[in-house]
Amino acid sequence: MNILVGDVLTMKKPHPCGSSEWLVLRIGADFKLRCLGCGHEVMGPRAKFEKQVKSLVREGETLLPEDIRK
Repeated sequence: MNILVGDVLTMKKPHPCGSSEWLVLRIGADFKLRCLGCGHEVMGPRAKFEKQVKSLVREGETLLPEDIRK
């Protein structure tokens, strides 16, 4: 997937705070994400987060997972 720092990911499952949107802070083998609802930060393996992505927002455009993989 072509995910960049600063992108906003919408995940399939919401965070316990109720928000499904996450800001990408760091990319590499692991992702570091910040919940846009409560500000909680998490780090985890790229493969795990890529499977959970529902859509991606980049600079005003919304991309679905099949568009991101191109």
